[in-house]
Amino acid sequence: MILYRVGPGKWLTIQLFLFGLVSTFQAWQSNYSGYLATRFLLGVTDSGYIPGGLWTLSTWYTRSETAKRIMIFFFGNQLGQASSKLIAYGVLHMKGVGGYPGWFWLFVIMGGFTMLSGVILGLLLPDSIHKPTSFFLPRYRVFSDRELHILRARIILDDPGKQERRKKIGTAAFKNTFSNWRIWIHVCITLANNGPFRGFDTYSPSIIKGLGYPALQSNAMAAVGLFLQVPVSFIFSWVSDRFNYRGETVIAGISMHMLGYIFNRAFTGLKSHGVRYFGVVWTQTFANLPHPLNITWMSLLACRDPEERSLAMAMIIMSANIGAIYGAQLFQSDDKPLYRRGFSVNIGLLAFGLMLTTLRQVDEILRIRRRKTSSTAGAN
Repeated sequence: MILYRVGPGKWLTIQLFLFGLVSTFQAWQSNYSGYLATRFLLGVTDSGYIPGGLWTLSTWYTRSETAKRIMIFFFGNQLGQASSKLIAYGVLHMKGVGGYPGWFWLFVIMGGFTMLSGVILGLLLPDSIHKPTSFFLPRYRVFSDRELHILRARIILDDPGKQERRKKIGTAAFKNTFSNWRIWIHVCITLANNGPFRGFDTYSPSIIKGLGYPALQSNAMAAVGLFLQVPVSFIFSWVSDRFNYRGETVIAGISMHMLGYIFNRAFTGLKSHGVRYFGVVWTQTFANLPHPLNITWMSLLACRDPEERSLAMAMIIMSANIGAIYGAQLFQSDDKPLYRRGFSVNIGLLAFGLMLTTLRQVDEILRIRRRKTSSTAGAN
């Protein structure tokens, strides 16, 4: 709601910079109270960035371009997750530098880079198609008058609802959003997918370590599947946009994700470390894939106007964060190193998500048929 009032140029820049600032100062926390305070501040400063970024993308691109752009947006998240494990592998070797432990330098380096990213974003990100200037350079125009005319025309022709943007979201928008059952289906799909995904991402180094690899090497090996996410995700998003396969790509993504846990569960007793590591890499490759595709599907086909889309984006990111909370509890210490119970629970959750996705796809097929029938009857 704040983003809707002040604009993405200011809001996203401030959020990113403050998140980096808090991340950096985590390095100096010295007690449990400080830990809780910094975790709370991280949540506050991080909470609006992803839904704000997704909503901003939806205002700049046409519906046939949205899936690829949202997936590219999530590439940052995917590459960040993959790189963080490699960075952790290197930075944790800095133990003792300056008299500080390795985790101190991890917070300082990664937090400092995030603050720098916030400054760069403030210099480069145009606010909107109606105000195409950045936060730090309000007098510098990124586009010429001709380019602006073309940009606005193509966006408004694709979706006339983007022609005007109100300064605030009224109570009617909340009512319409919360009563839209299709949005709630997408929220539940995210809950079902992201709990297993976030839990597996957190514990993948521990799972790999259970195969017999050293701790630091396990961190580095846990990055392989995360890097493979990027090309696989791009292929799926291209198919989604090129052929308008919104629900189909989400169904395929969740199926591939679930297959990874079935593989891991079935071969937990296998002595071949290579085969079991393949199961880890497969699961990581497809785990995050359904999330941005599901967001695109919801944004384009479940939301009826920009206000509803803005609120729905916030709801689905809230559900992703809730998934991260419960996902951290899926792999318990009494279940390691094989984590049979954790894999079984994840299979059940994703089966539920797959059922919801299939029901939503059937609903979409029926909607299309009703539209065709209605247009045919009107023509006659």
